[in-house]
Amino acid sequence: MSANPPTHQSALLAAAQAQSASSTPATEAAAIEKLKIAREALLHEIRKVIVGQTDVLDLLLTAMFSRGHCLLVGVPGLAKTLMISTLARVLSLRFNRIQFTPDLMPSDITGTDIIQEDPQTGHRAFNFVKGPIFSNLLLADEINRTPPKTQAALLQAMQEYQVTASGKTYPLEPPFFVLATQNPVEQEGTYPLPEAQLDRFMFMVKVGYPQKEDERTIVKSTTSEISQDLSPILTANDILTVQKMVRKVPVSDHIVDYAVTLTRATRPHEKDTPEFINNWLTWGAGPRAAQYLVLGAKARAITRGRLNVSVEDIKQMAKPVLRHRIITNFNADAEGVDPDTIIEKLLSAIKEPSAEAYR
Repeated sequence: MSANPPTHQSALLAAAQAQSASSTPATEAAAIEKLKIAREALLHEIRKVIVGQTDVLDLLLTAMFSRGHCLLVGVPGLAKTLMISTLARVLSLRFNRIQFTPDLMPSDITGTDIIQEDPQTGHRAFNFVKGPIFSNLLLADEINRTPPKTQAALLQAMQEYQVTASGKTYPLEPPFFVLATQNPVEQEGTYPLPEAQLDRFMFMVKVGYPQKEDERTIVKSTTSEISQDLSPILTANDILTVQKMVRKVPVSDHIVDYAVTLTRATRPHEKDTPEFINNWLTWGAGPRAAQYLVLGAKARAITRGRLNVSVEDIKQMAKPVLRHRIITNFNADAEGVDPDTIIEKLLSAIKEPSAEAYR
């Protein structure tokens, strides 16, 4: 990566122009290459603050380019909140943060009607005051600390990109992302996220402990007065352009079939379901999982400069897409088998498309 990465003006705007021109293999290749450069520039800026966590950052960008939401799960002190706020700083987007607490109300998220008096006429009327959800990037910090009633205030926004309050519907300005954090260790004072809420997150991303060298760098940089100036790389229009590019990426029927087969194989007692799935799972993933496998694979491919989506792209999406959509039973819990272990076994059990399938 170059010391002075290109700005979004020289990268994504050029990609947008290439996409708007007549679509030819040359213009498509140029647009994809510009997008690859823009991704590198974005990661360059983020790494000024965030050390390591390359896989986590990759998944955050993949979800953003795929028009998806992310749930970050990790113990305290792993810079989950800092990672999201840093991402907001390198994007020219409206950013809001909500600290979820047990006494948080739905109206604290969506907004509320208040009585306002017209100073000229003295007439009083209810006016809707928009809440923090009216942003481009929303950080739902410690989302599992608020009751399900308040968590449900996000459901419509995450799926339909609009908010209904007092019988009126208000659209959210695109792009719109919810990036939520969750602490998996502390259970007291927390509320499990309902399955309907979990399913609206494209990825569940596990944030692990840093490597020793990364942790050494973190300690040195955070115990001094060194501060980093970050440059915005992408605008809202840039992100919308990339989202359209992702949707236009062609994908082989055999790749789609592989994603669908992988998803269907997580459902116990279905035809051709592996026996270990019947033994370890109570519930499998729904159709949204296959959709996100394909979308994530498309985004992964083009941000790496490729127009072809491979089986490897699908495999890389499997854990973050499936781990929160499969429910283990008593047998799995008693044997210490977690969702990631089941997904690894599933990837080994499901046959990949052969080379002949692409001819």
